[in-house]
Amino acid sequence: MIHITGQDILGLDRISRLGLINSITGLKPANLIGTISADGQTNLAIISSVVHLGSDPPLIGFIMRPFVGERHTLENIMATGIYTINHINESIAARAHFTSADFPRSISEFDRCKLIPQYLKDFGAPFVAESKVKIGLSLAETIKIKLNQTIMVIGRVEHIIMDEDYVMADNSIDLNASETICISGLNTYHRVEKIAEYPFANQENTPDF
Repeated sequence: MIHITGQDILGLDRISRLGLINSITGLKPANLIGTISADGQTNLAIISSVVHLGSDPPLIGFIMRPFVGERHTLENIMATGIYTINHINESIAARAHFTSADFPRSISEFDRCKLIPQYLKDFGAPFVAESKVKIGLSLAETIKIKLNQTIMVIGRVEHIIMDEDYVMADNSIDLNASETICISGLNTYHRVEKIAEYPFANQENTPDF
């Protein structure tokens, strides 16, 4: 067993520090953020920081890196007020991964990584056609985190698109059926496997372990 202190972490080179801290939190959701600029240029970016923030109203957040240089995804969201979050499945994992390359604004990751944009009437942000669980959101708030200048983008859920077979009796999503995958670290992908399902916990039904 090893013990790594905060001081040890600060002493690591950048790549080693990235690998350690990006994987220490465990498995993360694998999603593609679909946006479009005010002049119609589509953009697609892989994100592993999507998090549920509340269900009434239905809010989802994700973290953007510091606003240094061009940040096409954030700029598009700020300009249009809408975007999509699309689950990544195994069949598109490689194409999704390479949307993280630093393409110029004139090149759409949809085109370069051979993914198909899909639209709803009266909602201009592009979904990923190959994704099996898709969410359309309107921008609700952005919060700058002072400690590292990252930005939390908070969106209100406006649309959910998926096969009805993925919806379980309690209205939760069967991630095995949708073949949703997840990420560890920066570039390692994992299948989802359900191991158990327990009742809503309260004092009366807690077992004597």
